Amino acid sequence: MRFGAIDIGTNAARLLIGEIQLEGKRHFIKKISYTRIPLRLGLEVFENGKISEHKSVEFIKSMQAFRLISEVFEVTELRACATSAMREASNGKEIQKKIKKESGVNIEIIEGSEEAKLILSTFFLMEFDQKDPFLVIDVGGGSTEISIFKKGEKVASKSFKLGTIRIIKGKVKRQSWEDLAEWINTYLKKGHKFKTFATGGNINKIHKILGMKSTEPIEIDEMKDLAKKLRKLDLEDRISEYNLKPDRADVIVPACEIYEFIFNEIGTKEVYVPKIGLSDGMIYNLYQKYQKD
Repeated sequence: MRFGAIDIGTNAARLLIGEIQLEGKRHFIKKISYTRIPLRLGLEVFENGKISEHKSVEFIKSMQAFRLISEVFEVTELRACATSAMREASNGKEIQKKIKKESGVNIEIIEGSEEAKLILSTFFLMEFDQKDPFLVIDVGGGSTEISIFKKGEKVASKSFKLGTIRIIKGKVKRQSWEDLAEWINTYLKKGHKFKTFATGGNINKIHKILGMKSTEPIEIDEMKDLAKKLRKLDLEDRISEYNLKPDRADVIVPACEIYEFIFNEIGTKEVYVPKIGLSDGMIYNLYQKYQKD
């Protein structure tokens, strides 16, 4: 069975068409089609508190396109989830109803805890010793989620209003950084033995720029060196020198700022980048639903 997952983030909207396949004793997500639209809802929401009429038209057209692509691939079910920007838009519920009427796509506006839960669900498909302690950091346009695991069980998780678009718009309060540091120091001590994973479009791009193999971790010092180079360049030079899309070239620098802050606080020297996200978790969640039926 093929499933469709629409991830409506703060920076972009994405449609993943995929199916679950079995390889030996392990399941994995076979990605059949991937479409990304730089919708950038957060630029308006974090500035004005709502989604404009012009942006809502783009939003509706994007969902109509995603619906049609899903029909072409004959998906068994299509699920759409919206995160930080839609949660905070004063007219989010109104836009949600309008999109349902105009495109037939029913958008779920989910909390940060549900977002983290969906992303994490696919971690247990990966090949690593899940009994060893590990943590997962997801940095998005509007929020950052951190989850800590011991012996395969989640022991702590929290979502913070720290995101790349928020930083660009100057909407991150000093208290948010302090809250993040306090939470990390409560649950993680420097010198810990937790394996560190990071997810999100920016860390995926950093991993690619540094030329790492799929299972190879990023050395934190290498990431810091890259961040310094990126900060020295203006937007156009970042685009040309590192072959970045415009909507990646501006957010990658604040993403480095968030990751560096977290890595410094937890004292980790390397980070693994599994290149999975919310849409992967949604596909797996739909598969599990149909397995139960």
